[in-house]
Amino acid sequence: MSEKNIPLLDMHCDTIWQLAVQKQPGDLMDNTGCVSIEKLQRAGSIAQFFACFVYAEELEGDTPEEKYEHGYGSVLEMCDYLKKQEEKYPDEIALTLNYEQLEKHQKEGRISAFLTVEEGGILCGKIERLDELYRKGIRLITPLWNYENCIGHPNSKDREQMQLGLKPFGIEAAKRMEELGIIIDVSHASDGTFWDLLKYTEKPLVASHSNCREFCAHPRNLSDEMIRALAQRGGVAGLNFYGFFLEGNRESRLEAMVAHIRHMICVGGSDFPAIGTDFDGFDGMELMEIPDIGEMRCLAQALKKAGLTTGQIEKIWFGNAKRVIRDLL
Repeated sequence: MSEKNIPLLDMHCDTIWQLAVQKQPGDLMDNTGCVSIEKLQRAGSIAQFFACFVYAEELEGDTPEEKYEHGYGSVLEMCDYLKKQEEKYPDEIALTLNYEQLEKHQKEGRISAFLTVEEGGILCGKIERLDELYRKGIRLITPLWNYENCIGHPNSKDREQMQLGLKPFGIEAAKRMEELGIIIDVSHASDGTFWDLLKYTEKPLVASHSNCREFCAHPRNLSDEMIRALAQRGGVAGLNFYGFFLEGNRESRLEAMVAHIRHMICVGGSDFPAIGTDFDGFDGMELMEIPDIGEMRCLAQALKKAGLTTGQIEKIWFGNAKRVIRDLL
């Protein structure tokens, strides 16, 4: 199989938030962002994880609790938006709940759309909301974003804050997510929260859109110790295309992407790296060598030029993430 024809599975984008909440022009078929059905088809995508992202600071409410309550409603609206897009484009995309459906949709030539939540604060300490979100189709949750919430503590440049972990409700929520079959995503977590999530769970965890601290010393990235721990548990990390997580600047370059992938393989093995572009979740880049999901072949070619085998690229492109879906969903 040529690297140009390898199926793609991207574990994180914020396109649904841009379209449904930020009112970006267009719809899922055609829009001005980085991810659309047309671009996914150009990339040979078999699946895309769509984050229902909540930016609490933009929501109504005088307190964080009030803002997160509105955020929960916003997540439900984003879930409904994707469902309506599926109804509008049934031959192209399908809401997907498990591994069997992923396989079925791939054979049918339809892109599998997985719904995720990025910001566990919307639970507001109500464990029953996990069951409600599961019924709405949510199959991955990123418990933290950039603010402390009812689950635990986020990444921070403050070393003391980075050591803080899960709260009692966070432990309960993590265990319930495992019981339901919701993938737990450690991206955005503090170091303390990361290690607590490993401590209080048993199944594979993912870092859906995180890179390596060895190459970019940002608290959002994974240390080598974290990479080894996730890999030993059978988890994966999706390469994030944001320049500040690649090289600490406003450039999103192929050379840096390749360096992070190679380091992930060196530390965690070929079964560890995946793709988690974070497309439509960041801006302010002065250079993007991969401007949208439709141009992903450029990275595949760069990885091949750097000496990776077709088998290794296939694992990065879809195999590793698909294994986690098989094991957890």
